[in-house]
Amino acid sequence: MMKYAGIDIGSRTIELVILESDKLVEQYQTNTGYDPVRAASQLLDGHHYDCIMATGYGREVFQQAYESRTVTEIKAYARGVKELFPYAQTILDIGGQDSKAISLLNNGKIKKFEMNDRCAAGTGKFLEVMANALGFRIDQFGDEALKAAKGLKINSMCTVFAESEVTSLIAKGNNRYEIARGLHASVVRRAVSMLKRISIAGEIVFAGGVANNACIRHLLADALNQYIKVPDEPQFVGAFGAALLAGD
Repeated sequence: MMKYAGIDIGSRTIELVILESDKLVEQYQTNTGYDPVRAASQLLDGHHYDCIMATGYGREVFQQAYESRTVTEIKAYARGVKELFPYAQTILDIGGQDSKAISLLNNGKIKKFEMNDRCAAGTGKFLEVMANALGFRIDQFGDEALKAAKGLKINSMCTVFAESEVTSLIAKGNNRYEIARGLHASVVRRAVSMLKRISIAGEIVFAGGVANNACIRHLLADALNQYIKVPDEPQFVGAFGAALLAGD
């Protein structure tokens, strides 16, 4: 049996998926750190596969080190989502430092996409900085934000200016849970705007690490007035798609 691997080298984490006959047999995750190739090498150590496909922002340096094939994140996510959700037509991926909206044709091919990779606005990094500013753990930030019945409006989406705005709101005695919910709402507004530019249609799938955030999921479904499907482990979708493409 042939084994196909997919590795997604993101700005914050690296995911590895190994498939056999299109079935998941192994998956692993590690922090990217300051040396993506070294982190990827340590993640791959001891694991066996016949072919590997790399995706993510670090795919090109990985390709040089391992002479692997590469695929864009857009194509990897499209392939992974379509395998998990055959009727999906719209994908939202929010990762550590970028976000993507993808529209699919019925056959799974990419129809249109929008991508924000110029700054950390509306990404996992944005939420991480804001969680720290408010004294919340990032893995609990979404749950804590949901404790507020309403959110305070945050005017700036620039990470630096938004952090200053949050500091000012705290100094004025505003409730930090309401600030947290307002920050989540600002991320969702940006995501919805991006989705509308690709013309939302059919089943919507939310992937990437930020899809683990309960408040983002709740506010997104509310804003779109539609049920949003989320993979069991949304941060592995890119690596999964890359592994499937390696097998294809």
